[in-house]
Amino acid sequence: MDDGGSFDGLMGELDYSMFIVTATDGDERQGCLVGFAGQTSIDPSRFLVCLSEKNRTTRLAARLDHLAVHFVPASADPLAELFGGTTGDDHDKFADCAWRPGPHGLPILDECRNWFVGRVLERLDLGDHVGHLLEPEVASHGETGPEFSFHRAKRIDPGHEA
Repeated sequence: MDDGGSFDGLMGELDYSMFIVTATDGDERQGCLVGFAGQTSIDPSRFLVCLSEKNRTTRLAARLDHLAVHFVPASADPLAELFGGTTGDDHDKFADCAWRPGPHGLPILDECRNWFVGRVLERLDLGDHVGHLLEPEVASHGETGPEFSFHRAKRIDPGHEA
């Protein structure tokens, strides 16, 4: 029987890669640091990215057909801080980083050499997060190396409370 804290403690021991998801409708651009994400299928290729109900990126993503998922390099502390510790409700995060328009006009972050754009196949209510099941369409594998991890992200004060 779980004492109420055992599961949280167990999950707190995990150290997995963090991602930045970016979105645009052509007028508005948003992005956020994401910890709940992962590949769900090899054939066909599928990836699930979970966005907090509280952030602006989720509200924009709810009406989009495509999202960009960036693998955050271990050396990108300021970028992770920007997308994890700043809210898009009152700040244009893209004014503070280098990016370019990618497939479907999605913002592609220059500092993240590894990224993919996926078509949203399904949205799932997952409690305090919305899951977006993606079918990868375009990918860039520009470098190999360590990724920015969950344990490093824990020190970032969230732009929105968790």
